[in-house]
Amino acid sequence: MNRPESGGERRTPLTVSMGARRLPNRQSSRQQGSLPTVEEVSAGGVIIRSAATGFDVAIIARYNRGGRLEWCLPKGHPEGAETHEQAALREVAEETGVEGAILTSLGSIEYWFTVPTHRVHKTVHHYLMEAVGGELSIENDPDHEAVDVAWVNMDDLDRTLSFPNERRIVALARQVIDETVQSS
Repeated sequence: MNRPESGGERRTPLTVSMGARRLPNRQSSRQQGSLPTVEEVSAGGVIIRSAATGFDVAIIARYNRGGRLEWCLPKGHPEGAETHEQAALREVAEETGVEGAILTSLGSIEYWFTVPTHRVHKTVHHYLMEAVGGELSIENDPDHEAVDVAWVNMDDLDRTLSFPNERRIVALARQVIDETVQSS
């Protein structure tokens, strides 16, 4: 049975295992940033096909941990000894149903998020890809993370993608495409 200690603090199995009760007006270990950090790496990309105006990009919808629907670029973790490029091609195909060929690297983005037991520092490597086969489908997504998939015109992605860092990756893809077309 937990009994109140002096000062109104309650000792719990957790505070006992930590060796002392929490002091009043002191930040918890979580607030102090002492949660362990886990490094994660993913790879994915901007997969394009010609459209009536410019290019369409295949994007997926998924629910975040809070239950909110987010539209994002397809990506996932490398498996085994996969390179980032191999993981990007596989993940895009699994999450969108579209087979791609890598045209160039678009660089990487990094971000942090916290889950109950740890902080995650995630790096995502992105590639510009050309669609070479397949059809839009989420049926082959082994994690069933994607709940929808769509071709969206590149010019509409600023209003569709949920994350600013992914909108910046698309802007870079657009710049690469424009420079390639101008130099041809």
